[in-house]
Amino acid sequence: MCLLCDDEKAYQAYMNYLDAMARQGNAADPQQAIDAVLDQLEAEAKDKAKARAKDDPANDKTLSPFFCSPVPPK
Repeated sequence: MCLLCDDEKAYQAYMNYLDAMARQGNAADPQQAIDAVLDQLEAEAKDKAKARAKDDPANDKTLSPFFCSPVPPK
């Protein structure tokens, strides 16, 4: 549990998982809960990275060929 205490988002996801398991009437195995939470957080991080890459102007294929890119400093 100490692994998750430092990360508010991970701790909240862990508690939500335990609550969901309790509502289903299942006893949650702590190790399975941590694995499920970490998998969920990794999937969210991948989705956010993919969304950021999609919004990157360098990946925008709709730009005109005459679009001026910033001049790198010397």
